[in-house]
Amino acid sequence: MKSTQQLTAIIEREGDGYISLCPELDIASQGDNIEEALRNLIEALELFFETADPSEVKNRLHTNY
Repeated sequence: MKSTQQLTAIIEREGDGYISLCPELDIASQGDNIEEALRNLIEALELFFETADPSEVKNRLHTNY
């Protein structure tokens, strides 16, 4: 059974580009523009969920935001 979790994406300008962060899992990425930073963060999250052990997901998931 699939479950759905809503996650936060924080995107900030840094230098000539943008950084993106998912604070619930402490996963970050970057891009040349906002859209690219968000796409790269989504890709990083997808890879994390595909490869991480469920116990690692549970340990990293911070839901007190």
